[in-house]
Amino acid sequence: MGGSYAGNAGVFLVQTLFGLYIGAVMLRYLLGVVRADFYNPISQFLVKITNPPLVPLRRIIPSLGGIDLASLILLLALQVLELLAVGLITGLSFHPAGLMVLSVAELLGLLFQIYFFTILIQVVLSWVSPGGYNPAVSLLYSLNEPLLGRARRILPPIHGFDLSPILVMIGIQLLNILVVAPIHDLGRGLAFG
Repeated sequence: MGGSYAGNAGVFLVQTLFGLYIGAVMLRYLLGVVRADFYNPISQFLVKITNPPLVPLRRIIPSLGGIDLASLILLLALQVLELLAVGLITGLSFHPAGLMVLSVAELLGLLFQIYFFTILIQVVLSWVSPGGYNPAVSLLYSLNEPLLGRARRILPPIHGFDLSPILVMIGIQLLNILVVAPIHDLGRGLAFG
């Protein structure tokens, strides 16, 4: 009995530590894509904690057409390592193809979670402290505005109410259901089938 508690604790620890670092690498990648303020203290923190693996990778793997391939490969490698570590703790073994597909599904799910929660936080902050400056709010705006701006073209503000966050959040949930879930199921079938 005690072994299952230790296993659960190990899985929790692995998923938490890998999840935090994968989230940091993904945020750094996304902030680079939207060209957010590099000198923002949060951006600088993300750069500092993600530079150790990224700098050597960038020497080997160059960017391609403005896409930071080193960051994407690091994200995939970290996700594969997380799944392998969880598999070792739980006694599961993965087929390599399934492991890759599951990793892609997990990363897509994380991407959609990041956007969902950053938009939710931005909306709440707009109610609590409208017009106030904060480095985090600046990054949230930089990250979310490309999506929210497109949504505003589809659904313009109505009597001063900006409904674009609702439209984007519904779209994110639909993508989770229609894209991430099938990829995840395919990965599980390949990994364990």
